[in-house]
Amino acid sequence: MELEAALTVSQVNRYLKDLIEGDPVLSTVAVEGEISNFKRQYPSGHLYFSLKDAEGQLRCVMFRSAAETLTFEPKNGDAVRAYGRISVYPRDGSYQLYCFRLLRSGAGALWEQYEKLKKKLTDEGLFDPARKRPLPAFPKAVGVITSRTGAAVRDMISILKRRCPSVQIVFSAASVQGAEAPGELRAALRRMQEDGQAEVILIGRGGGSAEDLWAFNDEALCRDIAACRIPVISCVGHETDFTLADFAADCRAPTPSAAAELAVPDAQTLMRQIASERSRLLRSLESKLADRRQWLDSLAGRPVLTSPTAPIEARRADLAHREQTLREAIRRIRNEKATRFSELSASLAALDPLSVLSRGYSFAADEKGKTVMRAKDVVPGETLFLRFCDGTVKARAEEIKILEENRNAGKETVV
Repeated sequence: MELEAALTVSQVNRYLKDLIEGDPVLSTVAVEGEISNFKRQYPSGHLYFSLKDAEGQLRCVMFRSAAETLTFEPKNGDAVRAYGRISVYPRDGSYQLYCFRLLRSGAGALWEQYEKLKKKLTDEGLFDPARKRPLPAFPKAVGVITSRTGAAVRDMISILKRRCPSVQIVFSAASVQGAEAPGELRAALRRMQEDGQAEVILIGRGGGSAEDLWAFNDEALCRDIAACRIPVISCVGHETDFTLADFAADCRAPTPSAAAELAVPDAQTLMRQIASERSRLLRSLESKLADRRQWLDSLAGRPVLTSPTAPIEARRADLAHREQTLREAIRRIRNEKATRFSELSASLAALDPLSVLSRGYSFAADEKGKTVMRAKDVVPGETLFLRFCDGTVKARAEEIKILEENRNAGKETVV
């Protein structure tokens, strides 16, 4: 008999994994049992546990993303219903339930109701983060809506007074579980708004089962919280508990104590911050004053402040010097111009025809007033006008004598 080729261990495990994951029943299954060997892995946040009954047990894993949606803290002995898929972990060949939802047994119907109402209000925009209002930074009065008894109210009041002793606490009691709780919580919310003192409202209770917290999943209460004129902090149960009131409120606190810390600032921390800022401002002011003193000291030593008139006197002396220089320059130029004027006047006087005529000279002009330059230009019998220094004589040419070219010969020609 011929044997087929052997499979590796990992091949077998992968085959079983594909086989189980392909089964339509095991791909989405709900399993009820009791939790045992519960362990929360840090820092991953994954949950590892087993579900057991009287005849067997099933290994389970719940990854962090799914574990963050839990509304209670699982522990050994809890009877639960787990939703998930069966698959094989190839490394060790073991099959386990990969859980994506975990409910206490009997809470399945409530969970379905919760999810249905949550979807309805989400689709309406009631949980839209854009409509949520910021909390007041320094409220003078804080409203607290919770049960008159229980640790939650004591914790909130204690923390509010410790963090901010001056804050006024406006308390309105209401049942926080049971059939009457939603109506009483709504009435307390109305009273708080009508009173008008509170600037922020804390509404919530301590931890409990899903049934204990169910009043905070009431649709009418969620709508009243969303419509409240005063910012609301919801603080229901423990950190892992989520109610619809948390989504409707302007802010969700994981616990009532955390809500009180969110509502008011820590007065001691503020005082330390103020003291630190005051010291910083004083140091800055002292530094600036020191700089200004140094600047003033440097200014005080400047001549313009020690002898304010010195620059004026210096400018005045300079101006006087410039004035004297200008006057001397004007005087020199005037003398030079006067001398030059005298020289030009003498030259002009020497060229003055009247001056020449006063020395016994005269000149002749014809009847048209044209100066006659040569004797040869005169016609016998022509009328001439002789100009003397003291007047004019009208004459007629009777005889004209023209000197020959050779003046040294002294020959004359009579016309």
